Amino acid sequence: MKWRKMGLILKPEGQFDWIITHASLPIAIKLREDMYRLYFSGRDKENRAQPGFIEIDVREPVRILRISPEPILELGKTGLFDDSGVQASCIVQFGDRWYLYYNGWMRGVDVPYYTAIGLAISEDEGKTFSRYSPAPIVDRSDVDPYIVGSPYVLAEDDFCRMWYFSATDFRMESGKPKWYTHIKYAESNDGIHWNRQGRVCIDFKSSNEWHIGRPCVIKENGLYKMWYCYYINTYKIGYAESEDGINWQRKDDEVEIDLSSSGWDSEMICYPFVFEHRGQKYMLYNGNEYGRTGVGYAISEEIQ
Repeated sequence: MKWRKMGLILKPEGQFDWIITHASLPIAIKLREDMYRLYFSGRDKENRAQPGFIEIDVREPVRILRISPEPILELGKTGLFDDSGVQASCIVQFGDRWYLYYNGWMRGVDVPYYTAIGLAISEDEGKTFSRYSPAPIVDRSDVDPYIVGSPYVLAEDDFCRMWYFSATDFRMESGKPKWYTHIKYAESNDGIHWNRQGRVCIDFKSSNEWHIGRPCVIKENGLYKMWYCYYINTYKIGYAESEDGINWQRKDDEVEIDLSSSGWDSEMICYPFVFEHRGQKYMLYNGNEYGRTGVGYAISEEIQ
């Protein structure tokens, strides 16, 4: 599947206090016809992530119709798991209620930060969200003893599936901290309480790889398709397929999207979000410095 890059949609330029820099982990939710709301997480002057959104017509996505003046979910109170950052990762609509799955960030001492998965719920069609609980819904456990985050949830007929990153180790290498993470799997009957068995879906393929994260999954003609980012020298976007959503085959060479020769996504491409509109696949993604340069998009040259 070849992707044609179309350029930037949003460049963070201090539009509001919560978006001084960065526009990370984009999410697309269809509102009506060609209108979409794109959620992302900006950072304030203290480098703390909080999520908000823009609204666009997908036929002309570079023309922003609306931007939220306030975050849709503010930082947690001091001492809670999300007091240092709230980073939206996935939104699922269950009837009139919208479930926002997010990364909660807490600063560390011997390690720079910890993350866990939180849940917030909206009853006003995604304009604002309230925490389901002050505690995370997925945190460290026997099968995930380090950090977890970047969940993607797919609601099926009678249960929900979640793919998320889980750390296998923490190391200081050349004076830089590194969390080694791969992608694991969980299931739930209600989208809130999750059963984890430690099942690894996307694992490291070489000793040079140390981070795999931000999965995005669609089910198409009975086949599960996943896009994610992985780090070997820099962040790139990978791709995998599965018949059951649990056992996956990596096919990174088939994703056919790479760094640009110059510009906003010439150093890294990461945090993909893929959706389909009128038979055309779109990919939202971040470029250099983990989204500091903004959100861009690409269009698949495969027409359904």
